[in-house]
Amino acid sequence: MARFELKLPKMGESVAEATITNWLKEVGDRIEADEAVLEIATDKVDSEVPSEVSGILVEQLFGKDDLVQVGQTIAIIETEGGELESIVKEAVAPEIVAEVTKIVDAAKESVAAPVDFSDSEKFLSPLVKNIAKEEGVSVAELAAISGTGKEGRVTKNDILEYVKNRTSQPVVSAPVAVQKPVSAPVAQKAAPVSVSGGDEIIEMDRMRKLIAGYMVASVQTSAHVQSFIEVDVTNIVKWREKNKNAFEKREGEKLTYTPIFMEAVAKAIKDYPGMNISVDGDYIIKKKNINLGMAASLPNGNLIVPVIKNADQLNLVGMAKAVNDLGGRAKAGKLKPDDTQGGTYTVTNVGTFGSVFGTPILNQPQVGILALGAIRKMPAVIETPEGDFIGIRQKMFLSHSYDHRVVDGALGGSFVKRVAEYLEAFDVNRDV
Repeated sequence: MARFELKLPKMGESVAEATITNWLKEVGDRIEADEAVLEIATDKVDSEVPSEVSGILVEQLFGKDDLVQVGQTIAIIETEGGELESIVKEAVAPEIVAEVTKIVDAAKESVAAPVDFSDSEKFLSPLVKNIAKEEGVSVAELAAISGTGKEGRVTKNDILEYVKNRTSQPVVSAPVAVQKPVSAPVAQKAAPVSVSGGDEIIEMDRMRKLIAGYMVASVQTSAHVQSFIEVDVTNIVKWREKNKNAFEKREGEKLTYTPIFMEAVAKAIKDYPGMNISVDGDYIIKKKNINLGMAASLPNGNLIVPVIKNADQLNLVGMAKAVNDLGGRAKAGKLKPDDTQGGTYTVTNVGTFGSVFGTPILNQPQVGILALGAIRKMPAVIETPEGDFIGIRQKMFLSHSYDHRVVDGALGGSFVKRVAEYLEAFDVNRDV
């Protein structure tokens, strides 16, 4: 019998660890290839880990609620593929087997193991990690580099300077004198909560704890500011009512307002790429792709943000399919970890719950988030060549929250105004 090591698979670019939430198979159980062995939870989404082979589960190396790093062995599965190996060993002289084993072991030792930056105590951006891997800079060397970024972070320039001086200064580059970073404000201790006899105490579930941590961290990280604009979406409402049944019959998909709004946001980001950025210390990272996060509420009341990748490359049909697919899988708990990764800008629909507008908190490390308010019938002044008159129009508010560290009012306001212009200029004669 051969022993197969089931490892925690890679689940996305920025996912480094996961928590085991439930073992679906117990020691001694038979497992088929591609059958789920356990359930895991990352900081974004829950998922299952399938087996790559068929066999018997003989060992669980971690228990429920244990934190596991990507690439770690989590279980041992005994397969039936080891019979040939035992036959060969019996047929070949023991001294030959020993010699071959020695050669193989020596070859393994001669191959340098890939650098694992998860052991580093420093925060390392993906760009710095990539440079370190390409240049063969070890974790120990990175730890010795004096970073000039915020809170002593190693920046792109720091590691490039180190690599440049590496031959003459093999240990560390010369320390750079930098201004001492301003320490973050100390969080105030929460006031004690009084509990009476009739009150019920409920512990937050894992996801709610994570969301709470993200929200507090986001407010402490970014300088939030908002811009609001009212939009006339009468043409969109009329067009959707006229085409939604034919669209569903032809495409097998429901036509909601969300893909129409997402299309307008993607166009506005192309016009104002300054909203498609993130901040890394004292550096601004301009994102190449436009990946729109779509905030979705779960049946248990929690929130998740699946991402529509390369949203600017989708037509309305493609956008509708992406919105419906991610929304449906979010409600069914079928999202994969990679479905929530890589977002560059987020849209949240507060109008679903009747809110006219809202002030959403940024989804770090993004610098903008747009809240869509409820569509309402409103009396409005309508301008015509014959003069102004009062009419009933379908209107809504767009609420744009942005990071004032890198997005000023001119950009933040111009961006949301451009979204409004695309919505108001919607062509009622366009084909579905």
